[in-house]
Amino acid sequence: MNDDNIRYSREDLNEFDQIIQEKLTAARKELSFIKETLNRSNESGTDTTASSAKVLEDGADTAEKESMNQLASRQMKFIQQLENAQVRIKNGTYGVCIGTGKLIPKERLRAVPHTQHSIEAKMARRD
Repeated sequence: MNDDNIRYSREDLNEFDQIIQEKLTAARKELSFIKETLNRSNESGTDTTASSAKVLEDGADTAEKESMNQLASRQMKFIQQLENAQVRIKNGTYGVCIGTGKLIPKERLRAVPHTQHSIEAKMARRD
């Protein structure tokens, strides 16, 4: 039985690991920026002057904070998925579709390195 049909080579896995590492670095920088932005917005706007303009501004600030919190949450989830992909590389299961058991095409893994599904399996899940 040819093992190449079931798993990617160490060379391929190293390529994917490099892609994931680059995405992780960028994602962590983005998360850090989002957190800094949230901290700055929490530190400002604590004056006690009350006016209708201030109330409107507070509403906009609240909406922006909620949006930033959602961005931070999505970014943390993305980072976790990338870290999980690195674990799969280490344990040799990276690139194998959990739906079909077949290798996920390299092009898909390069575009979405944290995926666990081939396009075939992804489309079947939507139906």
